[in-house]
Amino acid sequence: MRAVVVSQWGGPEVLTEVEADRPEPGLNEILVRVHAAGVNPVDWKTRASGGLIGWGEVPMVGWDVSGTVEAVGPGVTLYRAGDEVYGMPHFPRQAGGYAEFVVAPTRHFARKPAALDHVQAAALPLAALTAWQALVDTAGVSAGQRVLVHAAAGGVGHLAVQIAKARGAYVIGTASAGKHGLLRELGADEVIDYRTTDFEDAVSDVDVVIDAIGGDYGQRSLKVLKPGGHLVTLPGPDGLPADPQGVHTSWVLVEPDLKGLEEIAALADQGLLKPLIDTVLPLERAGEAHEIGERGRTTGKIVLTVV
Repeated sequence: MRAVVVSQWGGPEVLTEVEADRPEPGLNEILVRVHAAGVNPVDWKTRASGGLIGWGEVPMVGWDVSGTVEAVGPGVTLYRAGDEVYGMPHFPRQAGGYAEFVVAPTRHFARKPAALDHVQAAALPLAALTAWQALVDTAGVSAGQRVLVHAAAGGVGHLAVQIAKARGAYVIGTASAGKHGLLRELGADEVIDYRTTDFEDAVSDVDVVIDAIGGDYGQRSLKVLKPGGHLVTLPGPDGLPADPQGVHTSWVLVEPDLKGLEEIAALADQGLLKPLIDTVLPLERAGEAHEIGERGRTTGKIVLTVV
């Protein structure tokens, strides 16, 4: 099979297309023919320094995939060959999403949203699961609550806006002025230009803050939370304030989640969740995709087409 691997940790130029052995599904695993693979910030951070854990002998990045089941291993009853699926297999261990085939446990995938094509579906798993697990599983967002989403036009942020809105929340987003119209189309009730306004001077009485930026945003966000509110940070535990004083704080590291993927697919099929696609490139231009992503100017997601 064709696959893009990391020849050595470094810049985008280290991504190399090679011929690799096609994996075979084991017990409770499925082999998925990848039609499209999403690109996420963790991909280029991993490529640059080795990232987290669990690398194979030939490092292969990529976790977001959408495709069709090619074969099933012993014990699998959930899927059969030909089923369309999407998922985020093995994260944070190596999945090898930048390839023609991926093998993983069945419950690292769910049936692809019928309303989306493979490119759109491949843009969802990691970012949408991150938003879902932060908003729903961790913070328990419910109707009538006020939710502030930082970097609201980013890969995770634009999906968090839609998920929070679908759950009946009043949604506030921070983004540059040029993206305000788009965010309102996605359902944001209020948008703050972080370049001209300190968000803590413009908003208050917030139930949940989703911090996709890090740095001092966590500490600053404490000022806008109501007593008992919840700050969820995504970049890492270093962004958690040391003394939260009457509010809850959590760091979320996304994990494979069949139930979450099914909930996300249901929202997509109801027309309540749609990923924004910034750039689509073929697999062999993965290095270019990383270059674009690292500039930090994308709105939504970058996706590689494989089939």
